[in-house]
Amino acid sequence: MEYRYIPSDRVCSQEMIIELDGDIIKKVTIIGGCAGNTVGVSNLVAGMKIDDAIKRLEGIPCGMRGTSCPDQLAIALKEAKENL
Repeated sequence: MEYRYIPSDRVCSQEMIIELDGDIIKKVTIIGGCAGNTVGVSNLVAGMKIDDAIKRLEGIPCGMRGTSCPDQLAIALKEAKENL
């Protein structure tokens, strides 16, 4: 299943494309944002269970923004999980 998410305008990334195989994250592509960070996070979550990735990413801030690209990915994963 492919799920597309448009992050909050408080972060640099513009879109997140998540490929799932059941409750396993196959691949995440993040458009925009800090390339090193977004590619790193994408590679780290590949192969993880959705719930495990959410636990690790949820609530991570970026400065004073109150959210971050990893936090937005956690939100996207929650939404994707609801659509399984």
